[in-house]
Amino acid sequence: MPYTYTNSKGSTYVLHGKKTILKGGREQQIYYFGKEAKEGALDEVPEGYQVSESKNGLPVLKKQA
Repeated sequence: MPYTYTNSKGSTYVLHGKKTILKGGREQQIYYFGKEAKEGALDEVPEGYQVSESKNGLPVLKKQA
């Protein structure tokens, strides 16, 4: 069951993650929210991160302080 987040406007988003390769050849894990569950949907928020909401209602992952 993918992790979902419902924002203050009532829209539901699904958390996804994927590995990308940067220009220098380094691999980096990225996280993003989408409207539908697709390949790469995650079951939980990664350790050390928390979900917050931007001022326009989009969910974002932030590292915990």
